Amino acid sequence: MEKQQKKEFEYSGTKLNGFLGLIILIALIALGIYSIVVGANAESNGEWLIGGGIALLVLDFIGMFGFFTLEPNEAIVMIFFGEYRGTFTKHGFYWTNPFMSCKKLTLRARNLDAEPIKVNDKEGNPILIGLVMVWKLKDTYKAMFDIDAQSIVTGANGTVGATASMRMNAFEKYVRIQSDAALREVAGLYAYDDNKDTIDDDNELTLRSGGTEINEQLVAKLNERLEFAGIEVKEARLNYLAYAPEIAAVMLRRQQATAVIAAREKIVEGAVSMVKLALDKLGEENIELDEEKRAAMVSNLLVVLCADESAQPVINTGTLNH
Repeated sequence: MEKQQKKEFEYSGTKLNGFLGLIILIALIALGIYSIVVGANAESNGEWLIGGGIALLVLDFIGMFGFFTLEPNEAIVMIFFGEYRGTFTKHGFYWTNPFMSCKKLTLRARNLDAEPIKVNDKEGNPILIGLVMVWKLKDTYKAMFDIDAQSIVTGANGTVGATASMRMNAFEKYVRIQSDAALREVAGLYAYDDNKDTIDDDNELTLRSGGTEINEQLVAKLNERLEFAGIEVKEARLNYLAYAPEIAAVMLRRQQATAVIAAREKIVEGAVSMVKLALDKLGEENIELDEEKRAAMVSNLLVVLCADESAQPVINTGTLNH
């Protein structure tokens, strides 16, 4: 993906320390009131003083809307009659042009715990998969002007994106939709589990065994999708993984069968080793057995060692002479 040119820049327009601006406005209010009082008591030209005092009070009232506070890891996008004037990021109490539209955003990291969704893995099996991620805004210009996230969330009174909380909720909904798409894409690249019947390479990554590699792939896909919106994913990982209910029982039986077969292989391997050891011991003790007896002994030992239940002794008395 071609890297876009960064359009965000620091606001460098008119701004004052908020406390200094408050003192100036209080002084102008006092001056306006003083002008009105003096004009009312003046014998001539008092209307000019009264008019000037009223004008000062009106300007003071408008100026009161220029105050704002900014906490650490917050930013304000400055817009003057539709023109982007920069992003203000210095925390504190400030005053600026009251006609400047200030849209506050938070640059703090936010969590997203996505509900599990049903997707098909590489083999076409329906699975349930969910993720948890940490994301934050890194480009306020892209977030505010390159996507229409502000219209996603509407307030109770019909206003759209009127507060910082509403804007961030809109971005979170945008992130949730894109994370759903990225999760489906990653899940379709890998099989759920290592099924030797369908996977040729024993070292091939699967969703269950991928771990760090799968999470890194997920982060890369998410950042690729969210870069356009000025959003950065700091961390993402799978937090839920299971077969869909309609095939869960069948897959469980297959896993159980695989486990039983693997256990049987180990039991047979150990039993054969023990039979070989027994035959070697008989040879060391110079105990000779014909082929028929050796075969019978091997058969009996394998039955005893491989049986699920304890062997029951049987006494053969058919060949005894009376």
